[in-house]
Parts: sequence; structure tokens; C-alpha cells
Amino acid sequence: MCGWQLLLLWGLLPRAAEGGSGQPFPHRTLLDSEGKYWLSWGPRGGRLAFRLEVHTAGYVGFGFSPTGAMAAADIVVGGVAHGRPYLQDYFTNANRELKKDAQQDYHLEYAMENSTHTIIEFTRELHTCDGNDKSITESTMRVIWAYHHEDVGAAGPKYHNSNRGTKSLRLLNPEKTNVLSTAVPYFDLVNQDVPIPNKGTTYWCQMFKIPVLQEKHHVIKVEPVIQRGHESLVHHILLYQCSSNFSDSVMDFGHECYHPNMPDAFLTCETVIFAWAIGGEGFSYPPHVGLSLGTPLDPHYVLLEVHYDNPTYKEGLIDNSGLRLFHTTDIRKYDAGVIEAGLWVSLFHTIPPGLPEFRSEGHCTLECLEEALEAEKPSGIHVFAVLLHAHLAGRGIRLRHFRKGEEMRLLAYDDNFDFNFQEFQYLKEEQTILPGDNLITECRYNTKDRARMTWGGLSTRNEMCLSYLLYYPRINLTRCASIPDIMEQLQFIGVKEIYRPVTTWPFIIKSPKQYKNLSFMDAMNKFKWTKKEGLAFNKLVLSLPVNVRCSKTDNAEWSIQGMTALPPDIERPYKAEPVVCAASSSSLHGSVSLKLLLWSSVLGGALSISRSWP
Repeated sequence: MCGWQLLLLWGLLPRAAEGGSGQPFPHRTLLDSEGKYWLSWGPRGGRLAFRLEVHTAGYVGFGFSPTGAMAAADIVVGGVAHGRPYLQDYFTNANRELKKDAQQDYHLEYAMENSTHTIIEFTRELHTCDGNDKSITESTMRVIWAYHHEDVGAAGPKYHNSNRGTKSLRLLNPEKTNVLSTAVPYFDLVNQDVPIPNKGTTYWCQMFKIPVLQEKHHVIKVEPVIQRGHESLVHHILLYQCSSNFSDSVMDFGHECYHPNMPDAFLTCETVIFAWAIGGEGFSYPPHVGLSLGTPLDPHYVLLEVHYDNPTYKEGLIDNSGLRLFHTTDIRKYDAGVIEAGLWVSLFHTIPPGLPEFRSEGHCTLECLEEALEAEKPSGIHVFAVLLHAHLAGRGIRLRHFRKGEEMRLLAYDDNFDFNFQEFQYLKEEQTILPGDNLITECRYNTKDRARMTWGGLSTRNEMCLSYLLYYPRINLTRCASIPDIMEQLQFIGVKEIYRPVTTWPFIIKSPKQYKNLSFMDAMNKFKWTKKEGLAFNKLVLSLPVNVRCSKTDNAEWSIQGMTALPPDIERPYKAEPVVCAASSSSLHGSVSLKLLLWSSVLGGALSISRSWP
């Protein structure tokens, strides 16, 4: 079988479905571009239940894949043949050969076929402890699907041809229960006829004036407004609060962000109040929280930053994308805030080439959280959602939470990070951050296919390692980030001296001879990186002192800044205990009874942590 195509679909309206078994399925999405394959799912006791509605009278296939392709996939195939339902557990090896699984872990609950459609409902344990199956976790799951007009025969399923695809989903995302009335007012912050340059990465900035409100409002939902056909062009959108008042003339035009000729007014907009990234859908605030508008503390002007990704350098593209904000005068109890935590976006974030795994850490230090929270909210803030963000080399992200040297439950994680699918993760339970806590955003990268260094930066070919925390009540803290010291990184490759004072950027190496008059970037690229050297460099970087940013809403810094040493007792990387399963038994009907000993900790947001505290 050939690889599965990636289909990114927008404008879908997921709705709860009730299955033929009478049980509800709270999540629903379309998997194909022609409206022929619908997936619904939801919890069913300790298992996960699925419903497939497919425009075919033959077999339907569904499964999980580490990459979205057929190799090493976990697949179930079902249908109704001659009035009798069937469901069969399969897997594929590295050569994409389809094999029947000796341990049948899918349990058929309901099946129906008419002249046009086949509907199959089944359940499965999250962790089957079958080496041929994929565990279902809170990380991104790459779902694969297929169908055929004929049922499975004695020789197995026939080749599906083009009736197949893949989509990234979070199957264990908590249910979103608040449905908006159609009468809820909204306003759009949308670019107007932006010409997209024929280059790989463009950041476009446009200022908007928030509509004048006579009283306090709460934004209760934000949706992306993506121009049809530009679903893969618009990579992410950030909305910043601007700290100053301006004349309306700055609203007259947009400009490329981070450009020398960018209007000075744009530089006052540093507080992120909302973040959306490719693959995400609309975001609804919890019933007790809203984004405040209309008071003196709220944004009057905002900056919309849209990141366009144009890797094929298409010409003549004109875009009209942005955000839609739904708001109400029915004020909720708390105002929401956003904290950007992780690695300060900088060239000093360095990742060597040719490595199957490299880890970076961004620190929101206990000193920063101590000072800001003691001054603003000594009882702490409550996090209810997190957006994890990296670029093309990213493979996994974890937001770790520490209190008095003890690691708490993970705030958020995605061990199967997909660059093309990034959205806010709702926490199953709100998590409190107290004065003196500290956070680590831990990112895992793969640079095996790269021959040169990867740098921290704005392009999707550069890297980021960020977490955006949505929380309440709002405090005067917008950024809590770090970057490791660059001089010790350069000493690793043998740099002895740089030209001082620094008058050029990137700065220039003075000695030794092999690096003389090279920029630090050229010197890092000249170094002969091997896997052994890369691993040693990674160990060094994770132990280096870090420069810290602890920023207020008005762009000022809390007093905690400069170089900070890291706590010596943090276990790296984060390690989860293995899942332990009781003995399992197969069934001819495709069902299996399994017990998961670490079940409660999995539902709590993470597997238990192996700690080695002093």
C-alpha cells in the first residue's frame, strides 16, 4: 500500500452524535475532503468509543500511525457483509505489509449498512499492552483512514486506491460543553488584501482599534477566519495588546513585522492576549472566565501578527485572514490572562545538525514567579489551557511544573508534536501556580535531515520552544522566559575570544585561527558535528546558566532579570514510568479485558514521574 495523504480541513462544524448503540459521542470531525468519512468519538467507561460513518457499502478502515503513513500502523477494519457485521484488528510492519493481529483489541458495539453508507461503532482500551497497537494518549494522535466499495474477502482487504488519508487529532481533549447562541455578537480582526511575498516565511502585522464599548465586555470565544484555499499558508496568528494610545492613522496600513521600516507603534505591542496555530479550531473560554474588554486596563489597540508559510514561493497570493471574537455583557467571574513561557526566541537557541534527538529547555524561574505573584496574587493563579509551540524540527513538548523542588503533575504535553496541528489544550483540571513555583518548557527536536545548525528564530526553518498559558485572574506578567549563555556554547567548539566591544550582529570571533573573523553562526556551522559531539553539547547546554526575562504588561521588566543558575536537582529529561498491564485475553468477537494499573495518573494528565530528589 502507498503512503496516506495529509488532508487539512477547515470550516467544519463538529457536533455531538448519538450512536446506534444509544450512547452519545461528544466529539465529531470530518476526515476527508468530500464529506464521505465522518469520525465521532468519546469516553465509554475506561475505554474510548469510536463511530465511523462512511459513504460506502464495502469495508471501512481506521487506525493510528506514528507518522501518518502506513508503516508500523495499528489498524481496524470493519463492515457488514451479507447481513453479518465484522470487525478485525490488523497491524502493518515497517514494510507496510498488512497482518492480522493475534491479540484482538477492538470490541464491536454496533454495525449498520444501507444502500449508500456503512456505520461501525467499536471500543478500545487506551493502552492494550499489545506491541502491535498504539497507545492512545493526550498527545497528538495521527489518525489514518480508508474505505473500499467491496467488503473484506478471504484474501483480506483490497487496496483502497485514493480513498485514504490522515489527520492529526487530540482524542483525549476534555469535552467543550459551552455552546454559543447564534445571537452572541462578534467582531472580526481580519487582514485586508495582504500581498504575500514569494518567500518562505512572512510575518505580517496589522494594528486594529478595538470597537468602542460603553461598558465592560468579556470575549468568550475566538475563532480563526482563514481565507478559503489558504489553510496551509496561514501558520499561526498572535494577538498582542498595545500599551499606548495612537492616532487612527496607524490603522491605515499593515507592514511586514520585525522589519527595519516597521512603524514604531508596533514595538509597543508585546503582550500576547491570544494565540492560534495551524490545525486549531475555535477556542471557548470556561464558563467562569472571559477576556476583558472595555475597561482602562484592557486593550484599546491590538496588533494582529499573522505568520505566512510559503515554502514553494508561490507568487501573486493575496490574503484576508484573521480572528473573530465573540463577546458578551454577561460578565464572568474572572478576567483571563496569557503568560508566554519557554525559550526566549533568539539565535542563542542552538541545535546541532544530524541528531535524532536534541532537547532544549526554557525556564520560567521561581524568582520571577515569586516576585510577580507575591506582588499581584499571593494566593496564586489558575491555568486552564495551554498552547505548546515549536517549528518543523519539533517532535515533542512538555510543560513541567515544580514546587519546592518537587515535580507536580505536567501542565501540558505532546509527545507526538505535529507542526501542522497546534491548538490550545484544555486542562482536565485547572492547575494552580503559586509564588516560588517554577516551570520548564522542554522541547525535543530531530535534525537528522539537516546539514547545518538550526537556530532559534521566527522562520519555520528556525526553531521555537514556547508555552502559552491561559489562566485567571489576570496579573501583570506577560513573559517568563530564558535563554542559555552563548559564551560557554562557543567555548565548546573551541572559541577563545570575540571582538569587543560588540559592534556587529552576529558578533565576530577573534580567536582561535580557524574561526578568526567568522560570525559565531559561521563558526558553529564550521565545527564538525558528530552524534557524540551533539550529545555532549546537549548535556552542556542543559546545565548552563540562563538569561531571564520577566516582563510586565507595559514592556517593563520585574527586577528579576539577568543571569540565573539552574536548580541542580531537576531530572532531565522528564521520564514517565512505564504502563503496566494485567494479563489480557483475546476474543473471537474482537473484545479484550485489560486492567491498567496506572490508570488514574494517566487521566490526571501524565504518567507518574521517576524522581531522584536529594
